[in-house]
Amino acid sequence: MSTVLFTHAACVEHDPGPMHPESPTRLRAVMAALETEEFTSLDRRESPRATIDQIARVHGRDYVEQVLSAVPESGLVHLDPDTALCPASGEAALRAAGAVCAAVDAVMAGEARNAFCAVRPPGHHAEPDRAMGFCLFNNVAIGALQAREVHGLRRIAVVDFDVHHGNGTQAMFWDDPDLFYISTHQSPHYPGTGAADERGIAGNILNVPLPAQSGSATFRRAIEAIAMPALIEFSPEFLLISAGFDAHAADPLAGLLLTEDDFSWVTRQLTGLAARCCQNRVVSVLEGGYDLVALGRSAAAHVRALMQA
Repeated sequence: MSTVLFTHAACVEHDPGPMHPESPTRLRAVMAALETEEFTSLDRRESPRATIDQIARVHGRDYVEQVLSAVPESGLVHLDPDTALCPASGEAALRAAGAVCAAVDAVMAGEARNAFCAVRPPGHHAEPDRAMGFCLFNNVAIGALQAREVHGLRRIAVVDFDVHHGNGTQAMFWDDPDLFYISTHQSPHYPGTGAADERGIAGNILNVPLPAQSGSATFRRAIEAIAMPALIEFSPEFLLISAGFDAHAADPLAGLLLTEDDFSWVTRQLTGLAARCCQNRVVSVLEGGYDLVALGRSAAAHVRALMQA
């Protein structure tokens, strides 16, 4: 079985404005990095649109309709100082969420061992009724509920190695002991959540805050000594990854000082666990990463590890 790559041209059209770090060039950089010969075996598929019902499993229906109705006919509309809509944003957001649902379906159908969703806008800051941090809909949480509601799975885990804490995913998982969220992130840093004592209703949240300048050794120790044992104990039936690459040393928005090798290594750790716990079921979703060269190389390292799983 191959690795499936889900993306859509609409995700490039979402443009939050000049000089915005979450720019269309991000996805172009990722896709260019995946056009080399070693990635020719990727099963490339176009993302479908998510339905309102799929998104409304994690966001209130009123919120979903509010966001889509706010999409302007021209210019920009800001939902918060960091999060803007252009005329193409609604289609991009539906395709991003739809990619994750389709990836879950493909993996569950045995069409692929795992999948990577090269989509934007990102999602892990989006809360049940609030857009923030460049995010409109929480793509990875929507995927988790797709695995549950459509495929009957119960225990689903999300591992988030974006440099920023996924406050939205944490909020959505907080009251459900069968949804496990693990985040490694720089702290203190935006959005100000993700303290180690934020544990969820049944200890189903595991935050591993790391100080700036932590580097590879500290990150890998945190994964090996804290994250992996907890994930093994939870024993998920499906694993999703919030794959943010802004912890890279070259990234302008943070300072954890990771390398492409770290993203490859953590991907191998997670796919190894998936082979033990959940029949290799892994879907990864692009989150942050704002240095274009580092983003492309890091995403390539991540996808290469998925393909080798």
